[in-house]
Amino acid sequence: MAESKKILLINKDAEAKIRAHGAETYPHECCGAMLGKDDVTGVVVGVESVREVSALFPLINRRDDSPRNRFSVTSEDVMDAEKAAREQGLDVVGWYHSHPDHPARPSDFDREHAWPWYSYVIVSVAQGKPEDMTSWRLNDDRASYEPESVRIHPTDAELDRLRTEIDAKRAAK
Repeated sequence: MAESKKILLINKDAEAKIRAHGAETYPHECCGAMLGKDDVTGVVVGVESVREVSALFPLINRRDDSPRNRFSVTSEDVMDAEKAAREQGLDVVGWYHSHPDHPARPSDFDREHAWPWYSYVIVSVAQGKPEDMTSWRLNDDRASYEPESVRIHPTDAELDRLRTEIDAKRAAK
């Protein structure tokens, strides 16, 4: 399968938090908003679209009838996520949730309740342990999803530490 022309960059901290949230809520689905920037395409050459996730806004699964295989958020949850993003100079670029004991692929229910444009990260949690993590974008016709490549990058603190090490080595020469 050809690599997707759409990329979702997630820092290691955000990836770890999504996985931990899925494990914490197991056997129920977790959910949350992904905050970041859209269209950072200049970062990677030869792709159609690059989105970067730099923060998360975990939410409570409001589903009472079947939280093991469904999640639900309220309009207030969405507004709170948008407010949190604005306060950090970011946007809500997507949503994440877990699939307890199921593959990290969108279900028909996911497709029926998703909105085009956003990135949808799904983490598979098997017997309480996070496994595969994938990302998808719903096509404008809402008939299907397109896979989005997930790329994990270092945190800002790790990048700062690497820059300091490089600077120190240069200064020692």
